Amino acid sequence: MSEMITADLVDLDLSAETKEAAARALAEHMVTLGRVTDLEGFLADVAAREAQMPTGLDGGIGIPHCRSVHVTEPTLGFGRSAAGIDFGAPDGPADLIFLIAAPAGADDAHLTILSSLARQLMNAEFTSALRAVDDAAAAAALIRGDESPAAAASTAPEGTESADGSKNSVAVSAAASADTATGTTSDTTADAGASGERPFRIVAVTSCPTGIAHTYMAAESLENAGREAGVEVVVETQGSAGFTRLDPAVIAAADGVIFAHDVPVRDKDRFAGKPTVDVGVKAGINKPAELITEVRGKAARGEVSAGSAPGTPVERSGDSTEGYGTKLRKWLMSGVSYMVPFVAAGGLLIALGFAIGGYKINKAPSVVDHFMWLQADSWGALFFQIGVVSFGFLVPVLAGYIAYGMADRPGLVPGFVGGAISLTINAGFLGGLAAGLIAGGVVIGIQKVKIPPALRGIMPVVVIPLISAAIVGFLMFVVIGKPIASAQKGMTDWLNGLTGTNAVLLGALLGLMMCFDLGGPVNKVAYTFATAGIAVASPSDSAMKIMAAVMAAGMVPPLAMALATTVRGKLFTRTERENGKAAWVLGASFITEGAIPFAAADPLRVIPSAMVGGAVTGSLSMAFGATLRAPHGGIFVVPLIGNPFLYLIAIAAGVCVTTALVVVLKGMRKQAPEGTGAGVADTAIAAKVDSKEPVAA
Repeated sequence: MSEMITADLVDLDLSAETKEAAARALAEHMVTLGRVTDLEGFLADVAAREAQMPTGLDGGIGIPHCRSVHVTEPTLGFGRSAAGIDFGAPDGPADLIFLIAAPAGADDAHLTILSSLARQLMNAEFTSALRAVDDAAAAAALIRGDESPAAAASTAPEGTESADGSKNSVAVSAAASADTATGTTSDTTADAGASGERPFRIVAVTSCPTGIAHTYMAAESLENAGREAGVEVVVETQGSAGFTRLDPAVIAAADGVIFAHDVPVRDKDRFAGKPTVDVGVKAGINKPAELITEVRGKAARGEVSAGSAPGTPVERSGDSTEGYGTKLRKWLMSGVSYMVPFVAAGGLLIALGFAIGGYKINKAPSVVDHFMWLQADSWGALFFQIGVVSFGFLVPVLAGYIAYGMADRPGLVPGFVGGAISLTINAGFLGGLAAGLIAGGVVIGIQKVKIPPALRGIMPVVVIPLISAAIVGFLMFVVIGKPIASAQKGMTDWLNGLTGTNAVLLGALLGLMMCFDLGGPVNKVAYTFATAGIAVASPSDSAMKIMAAVMAAGMVPPLAMALATTVRGKLFTRTERENGKAAWVLGASFITEGAIPFAAADPLRVIPSAMVGGAVTGSLSMAFGATLRAPHGGIFVVPLIGNPFLYLIAIAAGVCVTTALVVVLKGMRKQAPEGTGAGVADTAIAAKVDSKEPVAA
């Protein structure tokens, strides 16, 4: 791990009190050494990774990490906290914090080195030595592998107090750890060999969203637990550095399968027909012995997975501790994420058709029978008709990928069929949601049925698609389709009837949602609600007003941050001022995520300010009667907006309100008393003062 960590990247007296402050403190060392080019951008990437899943691990370890375009070379920062910092681990705060910074294009060699570190963190001798070392250079050497834990122990005084406050001798604790880790295993393995019994065999797959740390820590944890239990465990790590598929013979000989993952397992059908335990990657790290016991129990009872998608039961969606509401949100967001590209392509093509051919282009004959190369109307009709076809996929794709999120590939057929039926019976967007959830549930139910071995080969190709499509089709056509269609019509009629105060309030609500999480789930709910309304050849006037309000509100946060950094640059760091330049373009293009770096650095000031401005813009857009046929485009589709001048005034008003609030709130922090814990931004300023970097008041 040469050059990846040096003494300058080690802080043995980390004073941060929160995980955000700890990441900032370690990242500032990386900035000083030129390893990170944009502190705020990098920290936003770290925060985004942390939001996917807490990075705290049992045993007092925190491993915030990410891949980022702001990292110039793979870098590792290490901090040791006497008080402990909460990284979301079940057993409490972490005293050993590793900040892993990987470039977006990190090569396999560097990623392999980082994965080796992740495995070492499962070694009690290694972590004990880190708690005892009292020199930054020695700590860096230990982490790089230049010095062994035993050598580090010899330089530490007897009875050194560890970061968690316990007295220990590293050498003694390391030896005890080694005895615990290897003695039991060898004895158990020897007993198995002496008795002539073949040990129980398990194959496992581990993977996490970033593929740098948790993937390899779960593998190490499972292998260690297997040795202790006298079980053969072979792990396939599907990490960022790629993966080597397990030998088919090894899989065939296995008695059970463990999936510990937070992203889909690649080539999952290789493991079909075996007892399977499917959990999140952190369960693989924190409770490997329980997983081994569980899979052995399933094998003893003869419980095996069916079809080509084993181990995707309704109980699993990321970490096994997640509630049903969290899993439901993930399923719905899976459908929305696949639907959005169809919205953008289809909506912009329809808008382009109207721009070229006029508002009567939807009455044009089919371009199959009538297309003139030199006539603008023919090109307008062509773009319009392509867009309409693209929009026709919206509901089926939504339903199909909701079912996919629940049941993997077997959910696609009934999901698409249910979504198409929803369009046929005019159940629309609501019908697509219901069809996707029903399809996923039906497939999961079928997969739980015990199937004779002779029929397992045709299950994924014939049986599951046939039965699930028939059941979903029956339910949509005969049972629930008509009530949903009636509800959809009622909601449409209600929206069409909104005028005056009601319309203004709806615009304010949509504006608040668009600016609450800046591109997150709440933002996507509002956006999907709006795009579903215009996903027809002739959308209603109310639907186009809603689309206009949503896009206008979504442009406010980045534009406001850009304006604030321009008019009161002294309130922002140099990096934020640079981000403000890019935010002009992002905001103008309706990319709300352009405000994320500012919100990540100072959420308590930026997010409420953005929400107020978004509500103002959304309500004004509705009050002015602005309409929009395109689902995206920002200022580039202004010619397609009804009442464009008033629409721009609504955006300008919201931008000014947000800018004013941000400037006032950031200006007030000068009078904030010390120790008030005003937020992440205040921590950043304090850190800059300590480092002698100029800070604008």
